[in-house]
Amino acid sequence: MAALAVPERFGGLGAGTAELQVVAEELGRVLADVPFLGSAVLAVHAILATGDDEACERLLPRLAEGVVGAVAWTDADGRWDAPACRVVDSVVTGEAHYVLHGDEAEILLVVADGSLYEVTDAVGVRTPAMDETRRLARVTFDSASARLLGPVDLGALRDVAFAVLAAEQAGAAARAFELTVEYSKQRHQFGRPIGGFQALKHRMADLHVLVETARSAAYAAPESSRLAAVAKVHCSEALATVAGEMIQLHGGIAITWEHPAHRYFKRAHGAAQLFGAPGEHLRRVRPRLTPETG
Repeated sequence: MAALAVPERFGGLGAGTAELQVVAEELGRVLADVPFLGSAVLAVHAILATGDDEACERLLPRLAEGVVGAVAWTDADGRWDAPACRVVDSVVTGEAHYVLHGDEAEILLVVADGSLYEVTDAVGVRTPAMDETRRLARVTFDSASARLLGPVDLGALRDVAFAVLAAEQAGAAARAFELTVEYSKQRHQFGRPIGGFQALKHRMADLHVLVETARSAAYAAPESSRLAAVAKVHCSEALATVAGEMIQLHGGIAITWEHPAHRYFKRAHGAAQLFGAPGEHLRRVRPRLTPETG
């Protein structure tokens, strides 16, 4: 997995976004706690975006071999459009939050002033999160030395992240739905499986539509920045809805620690906030309402 997006000339497989999405979808189904999104996707694409051949030759083979990379740029308020760090005279200061696998990264990259920097002497501390299956960290830069790699298009980088994250969310939603359907066939009430009641059949049908449209939105995301935003919004809402229904339809067993329902619920709400909450991106896909139109 680590070598998927790395071009073949740098020791990777040269896969595109569609292949990354296939892997992300399967990882989402099992809520895998692996540094795929932060390292194999974000870090690799950030380095490639700089166009710095020397940096690519030096860093990408290591990432392809499984060395963990991380990209830091989010501030304490969770804003992904306002880099939290500053670089002056090759020295970076500031504190980045919600850095994917930032506490275990051997290759740490920082976005500041529209450029990407490599930093070697920063301290990352794992941040407690509602979703235990998503490793986040707070990284502090106290006059750390920074090596300029080149300019980076933050919007394009986020669009790739949206597409892959959306596929992961679609996979998680699909698995949560499957588990719910299976349970509805096993649990009996009034002498029959609860899945046989018409009201629950209707709810299952609605969830099925959500899962399928989420998958369609995810795989359309790479086509444009607008569709990437659509995928971010729809897949976040779809997974949250399916996970919520999963807990309700499982009844009391769903709120036990041993059952996986709570994990899908936590992943849904945690993933929705990554790279900006859905509401932030909703404004990108629909025109602002004017006083004349209400």
